[in-house]
Amino acid sequence: MKKIFVASALAFATLSVSPIVSAPAFAQAKAVAVADVRAAAARSTAFTTASQQIETTYKSIIDQQQSRGQTLQAEVNVLIAKYNEEAKKTPPNQAALQAAGKAVQDKRQAAENELTKLGQPVDLAIAYVEDQISLRMNEAVDAAMATKNIDLLVSPQAVIRRKDNVDITAAVTTELNRILPSVSTAVPAGYQPGQLVNERNQQAANAARAAQGTPAPAAPAAGTPPTTR
Repeated sequence: MKKIFVASALAFATLSVSPIVSAPAFAQAKAVAVADVRAAAARSTAFTTASQQIETTYKSIIDQQQSRGQTLQAEVNVLIAKYNEEAKKTPPNQAALQAAGKAVQDKRQAAENELTKLGQPVDLAIAYVEDQISLRMNEAVDAAMATKNIDLLVSPQAVIRRKDNVDITAAVTTELNRILPSVSTAVPAGYQPGQLVNERNQQAANAARAAQGTPAPAAPAAGTPPTTR
């Protein structure tokens, strides 16, 4: 289960720190640093504590998913063995080989769908935790930049070479821990992944339109899920 949380933390698809910086901005920057905001979020107290809470709350589902996964893998392995036996035949029976290969693919897809459905409550809880952290990430980044006197921040992926002392990922985590020491793992009814960030962005867009005198777009019909990652 630890691996699930690690993978999820590295995703954090709703994080929204502006990645676009013009060339003049680089030229004018006095202090430049890098930060991996996804890693900062994954290391935060809010995320690690929530991960432990989710593991406890959904233990029965997690155990069931892992047990079922082992059973399904064993069934896939049987089909793979049959495929390998067909592949060894000389001359090969192409129809039988294709049928055996399709059986493996179909079983793998069915297993993946089943395990995904079993784990939906856990995935939704993780998404809700990520969403709450994402709402405050820009604030944590701004605070870390102010503390370190940084006026330009870039992602590690945008850097070819750097010194270790320009990485302020730990500072972002520190500020995130201060700003958001904990989050809720109780998923509200009807919640959709990314909903909190989408709502925040929509409110900001509506405020910008109102300032310009442009009417806001009509709200989606009831029951229509918001667009997410």
